[in-house]
Amino acid sequence: MKNNKINIHFLGAAGTVTGSKYLVDTGDRKILIDCGLFQGLKELRLKNWEYPPVNVGDIDAVLLTHGHMDHTGYLPRLVKQGFNGPIYGTNPTLDIAKIILNDSAKIQEQEAERANKEGYSKHSPAEPLYDLKDVEKTIPHFKGIPQSQWIPLFDGIRVRFQYNGHILGATYIELDVHGKRFVFSGDIGRTNDLLLYPPLKPKKVDVLFIESTYGGRLHPDEVEALPQIEKLVNDTINRGGSLFVPSFSVERAQLMMLIFWKLLKEKKIPKVQMIMDSPMGANVLELFHRTRDWHRLEDNECDEMCSHFTVVSSYRETMELRTDNKPKIVIAGSGMLTGGRMLNYLETQAQNPNNTLLFVGYQAEGTRGRKLLEGDKELKVYGKTVSFQMEVAEIQGLSAHADHAELIDWMSKIKNKPARIFIVHGEKEGAEALQKGMKETYGWDAEIPQLYNIEEIE
Repeated sequence: MKNNKINIHFLGAAGTVTGSKYLVDTGDRKILIDCGLFQGLKELRLKNWEYPPVNVGDIDAVLLTHGHMDHTGYLPRLVKQGFNGPIYGTNPTLDIAKIILNDSAKIQEQEAERANKEGYSKHSPAEPLYDLKDVEKTIPHFKGIPQSQWIPLFDGIRVRFQYNGHILGATYIELDVHGKRFVFSGDIGRTNDLLLYPPLKPKKVDVLFIESTYGGRLHPDEVEALPQIEKLVNDTINRGGSLFVPSFSVERAQLMMLIFWKLLKEKKIPKVQMIMDSPMGANVLELFHRTRDWHRLEDNECDEMCSHFTVVSSYRETMELRTDNKPKIVIAGSGMLTGGRMLNYLETQAQNPNNTLLFVGYQAEGTRGRKLLEGDKELKVYGKTVSFQMEVAEIQGLSAHADHAELIDWMSKIKNKPARIFIVHGEKEGAEALQKGMKETYGWDAEIPQLYNIEEIE
């Protein structure tokens, strides 16, 4: 080590809930934890086009907690900017990252092409943030790591990836740097999840980075959500409408398929066409078959569930289905309506008051999803504004994120008092609520860093 100080650069998900990136600079080595895309508010999205305030070529390695876009979506830009080291994650995380990055690049290419064709972009020509060729150059950097094993990274530095629920492959990361343990929570899963096992809990922490997405808020039990979904389906279908569920393609789409399949099997909802419109979600279904140790679903359950769904892969089929007014259930990305196939459906179906738009996950500030939840009656999509008349519903009990009580409990096995605690990956209210909860429960003081802060660790 050049000195006895370690600098932490908060390059994302600090003072906000997206764009997770934390650079650990030991003096000798620079290690980036997560490499996510900013989503939501325009001022944040624009940061995706900027160079991070560090020398990207000096970064020695990237460690990924899990495969979601706000934790992996910036990787092709990083490689484009000169990163040339390994990208470590569990095998399911890297499989999901491949799926997500290819899908993201494809959507960006399509949207740029459409914007240029229809002339609604301010940029001439409109360009994708990255394309499929950029993703092709990124994938060779991926290196799979087994869970729950210490792996030496560099001299005096080792890492361990621990099961964390949330989505397939998700972990929290323990990074030992010359005897000091840094723990990055990533996104923590639910204690009682229909698809996944409960998260493991850290026992020793010197410096903690804890997410706060649902700080200050409690989820209803998942089982309590089922009657609500049953009623929403029946009410919507009975009035001749369709139920549209914007969903993250990883874990949430599969959870919603499982719920609708169970309700149909128990004859609690009518037999209508059920559509899962996401090539990415279809690929993740295949991943469920290959990762039995990571989830609760048996192979036969997965097969039977899939047999009741029309799994759409081609864009042409989406364009045909979006004008079909027969009652149906549609699950499609993206979960916060920041892009994806669901926008194609809403472009033609938003004006039908018989339809229902059901949100089953977190809606970040500035996203279309948050605006519609807050009562917007107009929807901007593909450069035009359409009237929005659909019924809007939200069910919070299905979140893949730990709630306030589960976040507090996740820290319950830590035997020592951490020297520093940083509350990240949350909006102001959630971060402050978790800060208060930690003080009341454990007597620990925690800091809430802001974007681009640099903190020195002795």
